[in-house]
Amino acid sequence: MNILNSLEWRYATKKFDPSKKLSNQQIETLKKAFNLTATSFGLQPLKLIVIQNKELQEKFVEASYYQRQVADASHLLVLCIENNTTTNDIKAYFDLEIKTRGTSEEVVSTFRDQLIGMYKNKSNEEIQLSAKHQAYITLGNLMTVCAVEKIDACPMEGFIPEKVDELLNLNALNLKSVLLLPVGFRAEDDVMNGLKKVRKPLSESVLEIQ
Repeated sequence: MNILNSLEWRYATKKFDPSKKLSNQQIETLKKAFNLTATSFGLQPLKLIVIQNKELQEKFVEASYYQRQVADASHLLVLCIENNTTTNDIKAYFDLEIKTRGTSEEVVSTFRDQLIGMYKNKSNEEIQLSAKHQAYITLGNLMTVCAVEKIDACPMEGFIPEKVDELLNLNALNLKSVLLLPVGFRAEDDVMNGLKKVRKPLSESVLEIQ
């Protein structure tokens, strides 16, 4: 399928077939797509937790307002943000750039110092909000990759982050959960399966300036 056909095919899956599992290759594709998603300044203030543990997934049901997708999906992806972006994080990124690209210290030093100064002037709330915005970009990218790979998914904001953080002990990892993405395969009796998309015409949703 071409990309538009793939996007027509996808929908927010309401009921997964719990008997069907994603392959290791499909999960590797999603992990790599997550890692390749664009982030501000390339700092990647995000982490992806991949869960394939039915006992643990069941515990997410209550924390997700009893939405069964988190338990019935093949895997549950949890998108997290780091609690802060530190000077050491920024230095580590530029060290990696030097190692990966062979960039000289002279080339990176000015920009590195600018970024360090910029982040020192931001509050924790501002840094976390920026990271959360980037998590949504990542979610969109993962959903598109899922569509292309014929993997069903259901993007979810409807959960209690504090409960998820507690379930995964995220505070100890300096992380906060911001989005859930159950992935797997749609059940044949999902009520949304096969329904036409409801979208505004392009003339109403797209403005062209020439």
